[in-house]
Amino acid sequence: SASRSWGLIKQVVHWSPFVQVYKKKYPWVQLAGHSGAFKPCDNGTILKKLTEKEFICLTRILDDEHMVAITPKFHGKVDKDGNSYVKLQDLLAEFDNPSVCDIKMGTRTYLEEELMKAREKLTMRKDMYEKMVKVDQNEPTEEEHKFKAVTKPRYMQWRERLSSTATLGFRIDGIKQADRDPDKNFKTVRTTAEVAYVLRNHIDHKEETRLKLLERLKEIRGTLEKSKFFAAHEVIGSSLLLVHDQPEEGVARANVWMIDFGKTTPLEENRTLDHRTLWEEGNREDGYLQGLDNLIDLFENLSNIDPPEGLEEEAG
Repeated sequence: SASRSWGLIKQVVHWSPFVQVYKKKYPWVQLAGHSGAFKPCDNGTILKKLTEKEFICLTRILDDEHMVAITPKFHGKVDKDGNSYVKLQDLLAEFDNPSVCDIKMGTRTYLEEELMKAREKLTMRKDMYEKMVKVDQNEPTEEEHKFKAVTKPRYMQWRERLSSTATLGFRIDGIKQADRDPDKNFKTVRTTAEVAYVLRNHIDHKEETRLKLLERLKEIRGTLEKSKFFAAHEVIGSSLLLVHDQPEEGVARANVWMIDFGKTTPLEENRTLDHRTLWEEGNREDGYLQGLDNLIDLFENLSNIDPPEGLEEEAG
């Protein structure tokens, strides 16, 4: 159902291009887009269904030395079986048995233009009302209950308050632990305590993994603060992909990349965003760096944040 669809894990493709070469048995996790958006390719690459907006962004990123260092390597456009794809680095290729976490960044996950369009066609949506009451029966107003419908702008803004998007500037979208099925039940993970609890369990309470992810997150923040591309775009619906594994022998591996540019929109010429200023309609600010600041703070203090009330920590 569409209610499960926003930005969550949709499908697991149970092989990778590297399975054939190295006999690796990890699943390639689809953490963005709709079912069938990814295809395996050759030499440590994957194909992702082309959208014009993302293609333009990936092409522009090639001219920004800062962005190139924190995004999957882009190998251009490929036409196959009547579809167009972008060819990207397979981010899981360097791992044996990876655990993956998709964190959607920013204080909103819709573009200003989407909100404006939704307002122009202000229809009462029964489907959105049903999604809302499924999560919280008390959320709709008396009038909304009467019509059994809500408007799209009302739904869009409620949805951001439901998770940690509106408050922390990021939300956990999906997790695939190495040895488990994907988990996408994070819609209502909202407080710092809840997010910390989920992330601690995701990294199996491993200090080495925490430090490596923290170091890379700080590196990404420093890189974004220098990037001309980043300053000149409204970055919406983009994720940080956290990947780690613990090989049988040797040290833990961990890395983070910035992925998904399907909603990233250029600003007018000579206009820039600081990505930290509070969003007011018209200023285009997306809260990306505010979210990254909060995510870094959380990783720095991960072991000191008490679990949510009534939840015991899983053993590390």
